[in-house]
Amino acid sequence: MAAVSEPGVVGVLIVDDDPLVRAGLAMMLGGAPDIRVVGEAGDGTAVRAMVERHAPDVVLMDIRMPVMDGLAATEALRSRPGAPEVLVLTTFDADRHVLRALRAGAAGFLLKDTPPWEIVDAVRQVAKGLPVLSPAVTRRLIARVTDTGTDERKAVAVRRLAALNARERGVALEVGHGRSNAEIAGRLHISVPTVKTHVSSALTKLDLNNRVQIALLVHDAGWLD
Repeated sequence: MAAVSEPGVVGVLIVDDDPLVRAGLAMMLGGAPDIRVVGEAGDGTAVRAMVERHAPDVVLMDIRMPVMDGLAATEALRSRPGAPEVLVLTTFDADRHVLRALRAGAAGFLLKDTPPWEIVDAVRQVAKGLPVLSPAVTRRLIARVTDTGTDERKAVAVRRLAALNARERGVALEVGHGRSNAEIAGRLHISVPTVKTHVSSALTKLDLNNRVQIALLVHDAGWLD
């Protein structure tokens, strides 16, 4: 897979079944000097081939598409090594399907009516490996989704979290409550760099991509009840 993006330029693949939405996003992102739209796709079935051909850094992925929706496409994409970051596009800020995308490793989600400059900034952030989902949004999203999952999911989550040591479990619980690193540091009486170290260690032990997935795992385990 040969990357086509220039050094310092973020390559973006736009995936949406609406040609007008794709055109609007392409025009919006194309106005940023450090972002380049490397390709467009109208369905999830085309994502794998487009990623192999264009090697984007970020994929803007619509959820609701025919044939293969953005959820299945995200799961298939993020299960592969070296996959680009995925930003999910949705018209519903508490759509339960967003949780599935985040569990699959999406870096966050954006509403389609998000101001253009915020979408551009979000692309830059996820290209750096930073999730685009604030602690407040994480907390609200989890709180508004009533499906807590199956007993099997809870058992799996509890078993996975058992791999963490006591301090990492404490930090993971705070992440699950949607608290920022600074808030966690204050509550646990440790430094912000120490919080970051524990979060990084937890991500490695749990084989997760970002702190949003830690929050979801804590939610699945029932730790927030």
